[in-house]
Amino acid sequence: MFAFKVARRYLLSNPSQTLLLIAGVALGVTVFIFITALIAGLEVRLTEQVTGDSAHVSIEAPTRVARVLGGEVPVESVALVSTLQRKQIRDWPMVVDLLRNTDGVSAISPQISGSAFLVKGEAVSPLSVLGVEPDGVDAISQITSKIVDGTGQLRADGLLIGAKMAEEFGLQAGQAVLLRTERGVERQLTISGIFRTGLQSLDERVAFMSLQTARPLFALPEGVTNIEVKLSQPEDARDMAKFLGEATALRVTPWQEKNESLEDALKAQGQTGTMIQVFSLISIIIGIASALVLSAYRRRSEVGIMRAFGISGSFIIWVFLLQGLLIGLVGALVGCGAGYGLCVYLEGITKADGTSALPIAPEQGGYVAALVLTTLGAVIASIIPARNAAKVDPLEAIQQ
Repeated sequence: MFAFKVARRYLLSNPSQTLLLIAGVALGVTVFIFITALIAGLEVRLTEQVTGDSAHVSIEAPTRVARVLGGEVPVESVALVSTLQRKQIRDWPMVVDLLRNTDGVSAISPQISGSAFLVKGEAVSPLSVLGVEPDGVDAISQITSKIVDGTGQLRADGLLIGAKMAEEFGLQAGQAVLLRTERGVERQLTISGIFRTGLQSLDERVAFMSLQTARPLFALPEGVTNIEVKLSQPEDARDMAKFLGEATALRVTPWQEKNESLEDALKAQGQTGTMIQVFSLISIIIGIASALVLSAYRRRSEVGIMRAFGISGSFIIWVFLLQGLLIGLVGALVGCGAGYGLCVYLEGITKADGTSALPIAPEQGGYVAALVLTTLGAVIASIIPARNAAKVDPLEAIQQ
């Protein structure tokens, strides 16, 4: 294409200006990719920190609401339901089977949760007790890998407690303690292990026991109070909760509803990143447009000569559009490569514990979007100088 040859000649005739244009475009694209990867990485890290030791979806028995019966119903025919009856999921094995056959579910933990008091001598302290399956201690929270004393195995009379609670009571693995539950049931248990997760809510006020041990203590011979679920993709929690709610008629809560402030913060962060990306693209468009306007002005005589020889205005437009296309495409490719290299380099900078110093995700840099938007923006930026060049009067241009 002859227009392409002319556009290339114009760009190569002033290599320093062309290189500066390409460098400016590449810098804008690098910023675009860095911001995109940083926001994506920060969202992943914040989500992991919030849901790392908690469930992505919680399943509980539906809330019972009192209903007004229509018509005249004799009082003696109405069965009163005790408000002290504990809510439970009686058919929980069926729910577990459904979860095991559902794509996206990575871990399942049926639980009996309740309140109790830990008693040692005259010392008494409240705690939250979680009854779990012995082989499912780590299904939701990584506990056994963080045992600092004893073992993570749950025996029939075993109890796992946090390090802060152990320090408060002066307990060690192998010692016996008295547990008094909210149902008024007492039992002497043995400290199987002591864990330290670094989360005060776990280390200070949560204890684990086996599901079978928890049943008589909380008067739940068959059912469970809740089923906690981990997903391979935490962002799918809302859709999964909707599906499970319709399939089981139980109350299903995604982690987003328990952390609305975090979700709002992530949305605000995403909006801020979008604004930065838009400004980066605007700066690219303005830079290319101003350079091509200057180029069109400097080449008025050449354009006038071509017009005098019968070259059409559409050909002149194509020449400048192709210049914008070449600058945008080359700059975007260079910027994508530089942005990826920068993100990989920053990801490799680690702290003392081995984690990345910056929460950045190089694979989520939005490279295709950056390439397409930058190239398209460069073409759009060249429209005004292209139209101005096509409108040059041949006689006036030659006289100048």
